[in-house]
Amino acid sequence: MFITVGLRLGVERYYQYFTQFGLLNKTGVDLPGEAGTIMHKMEDMKAVELATVSFGQSFQITPIQLAATACAIVNGGNRVTPHLAVMTADRDGTEIEKFSYPVTEHIVSEETSATMRMILEQVVENGTGHNGYVEGAKVGGKTATSQTLPRGSGRYIASFVGFAPADNPQVLALAIIHNPQGVYYGGQVAAPVVRQLFENILPYLEEMDYN
Repeated sequence: MFITVGLRLGVERYYQYFTQFGLLNKTGVDLPGEAGTIMHKMEDMKAVELATVSFGQSFQITPIQLAATACAIVNGGNRVTPHLAVMTADRDGTEIEKFSYPVTEHIVSEETSATMRMILEQVVENGTGHNGYVEGAKVGGKTATSQTLPRGSGRYIASFVGFAPADNPQVLALAIIHNPQGVYYGGQVAAPVVRQLFENILPYLEEMDYN
């Protein structure tokens, strides 16, 4: 299905969306040494490359890039520059300086973002991400399982990105398992890690009245 969608979009439009989502640039996170995306040049992308890229292989993005993009897709379409600090304060907790970071608005529409939240909640409730479900909470997410090069080596990367509450996202977590042994599907080995995180995080969100 994804190959069909990719081929229907074509190389130019696919690159347009990669650019629109910010995937061809670094995130700008306030840490040194951030790596950039590794992607085919547009002129080198033929039908085979487009097909493999369309289902998530033969290009590389960093985990922070994936998390930032996923956040933008579910938060209403605003791509926030990831960061580690929001302000400086003195010993008594009095604010000294509040930091601001660039935001790229409308990488997707509000309507598209709402649709994605609904679909990704169903992935957890009824689909491959059910191991990310947290009792009494609304969680959305997406599983992934990819082969590492060389193909046929039997080595995989399993991952799961989850967010909550699904109808008003406040927190997102990404678990990546390199070369899992035995079972290697993201929904089986990575989703439970995110579930455990949310089981500890979500009670604090409820106390802070974010939910």
